[in-house]
Amino acid sequence: MTVHFIGAGPGAPDLITLRGRDLIASSPVCLYAGSLVPEALLSHCPAGARIVNTASLSLDAIIDEIAVAHGAGQDVARLHSGDLSIWSAMGEQLRRLRALGIPYDVTPGVPSFAAAAAALGAELTLPGVAQSVVLTRTSGRASAMPDGEDLVNFARTGATLAIHLSVHVLEKVVADLTPHYGVDCPVAVVWRASWPDQRVVRATLATLQTAIGAEMERTALILVGHALGSDNFDESRLYAGDYDRRFRPLGTEPRFPDAT
Repeated sequence: MTVHFIGAGPGAPDLITLRGRDLIASSPVCLYAGSLVPEALLSHCPAGARIVNTASLSLDAIIDEIAVAHGAGQDVARLHSGDLSIWSAMGEQLRRLRALGIPYDVTPGVPSFAAAAAALGAELTLPGVAQSVVLTRTSGRASAMPDGEDLVNFARTGATLAIHLSVHVLEKVVADLTPHYGVDCPVAVVWRASWPDQRVVRATLATLQTAIGAEMERTALILVGHALGSDNFDESRLYAGDYDRRFRPLGTEPRFPDAT
């Protein structure tokens, strides 16, 4: 018996890995976060599967469900939205399972920031503009931010910021970032990336609040950085015709003489 933690992707039911789909199909028990995981994914469950929406359950109740399946020798597909490596509450579940001696594995999923970037048709790291992406959020009731992890500190790097769970404090986000990125810095807010009702607003730090108006739903991602709106960036050396690389050796003394 194994508990399969599966990243269910950002919302579109076809944005799930083949491995994740197959694990759902082979598990007689499915626990899913119904507030964010599309019900269409449940169509992969086998006939007669026990399907539990965990949106209203406490951590204790979730572990109790898993323990019952473990006692019956039944695999569990545990579905979380996006990718499990960030803000999934998976860590606390794994800690409980280790204490109980219940085996588990983890299958990654498409994260929301990647789906948002795809909706924008944007590369978040452009040569000479930004080569880092910071995934962050502001403090909330569920989890406070540790000391030093604040928007001002991240803004000082000039990296592209993917700010989660923060559209409800948009005024503070803009105030913290503007001194470092400038009023003309491109910004995008993507609601429910990849869902049928996805919405996108493009603006600058100066115009963002006016562009959004009263639409302050929490299921939104804020992307900030000069890479979002720049056509003035260097081309990567990776595909340059004069760049000596393993799969395209150049000259009489290539860097990788034995490459094939």
